[in-house]
Amino acid sequence: MNVHNPNFLLMVEGLTVSFDGFKAVNDLSFYVEPNECRVIIGPNGAGKTTVLDLICGRTKATSGSVNFKGRELLSMREDQIVHAGVGRKFQTPSVYEDLTVFENLELSYPKGHSVFGALTFRRDDKVKTRIKEIAETIFLEDLLNDKAAYLSHGQKQWLEIGMLLIQDPELLMLDEPVAGMSVAERKKTAELLNRIIQDRSVIVIEHDMGFVADIATRVTVLHQGKTLSEGSMERVQNDPKVIEVYLGH
Repeated sequence: MNVHNPNFLLMVEGLTVSFDGFKAVNDLSFYVEPNECRVIIGPNGAGKTTVLDLICGRTKATSGSVNFKGRELLSMREDQIVHAGVGRKFQTPSVYEDLTVFENLELSYPKGHSVFGALTFRRDDKVKTRIKEIAETIFLEDLLNDKAAYLSHGQKQWLEIGMLLIQDPELLMLDEPVAGMSVAERKKTAELLNRIIQDRSVIVIEHDMGFVADIATRVTVLHQGKTLSEGSMERVQNDPKVIEVYLGH
């Protein structure tokens, strides 16, 4: 198994998962640095979402290693991985529609990992200040008292990102965060992600290449569960192998 290298926040090595003999992710390795926005792109069926499922413990790997700050995630449960500092957002936003923006963020506020912590939780000034800070980051400071049901699709996505940010993860994983957003919302989401990576790393799965160009520190192109190409947006865009796979689709 891999030895932790302090230059990397996350080290994925030899990651493989087979479903009935089909390798959805096949001997995949990549390394994420602190304050990096790593975007994973590739045609449908390339294994992109499965990679996030493996890192967050939702799917169990067949073999390989996922080392996060020196801890092997593959031997941990989903909740332990969250407590270790890895946050995950899925494709469809799952906010509490009947609750206000404030209440959604308050519910996600870390209350300690015990029943006692949850029972003794109080809405004190520290909590309120933190919620306001997050609301400002996600462009919802003027909508704190509005029910989540009344938010636009894009605003719900931002709220869900805020619900993860309030838990202060060091690695945030987002699956197609701008799908279904307006052009203006996409621009603001790029601004939001560029803000987020000031003090944490982000892994994003995305199809919108304009958006990828606005946010990516590095791009990994997946094809059939393996790395086809990796590097800057410019480098992968001009890689003949990438052009062939994308034109083929």
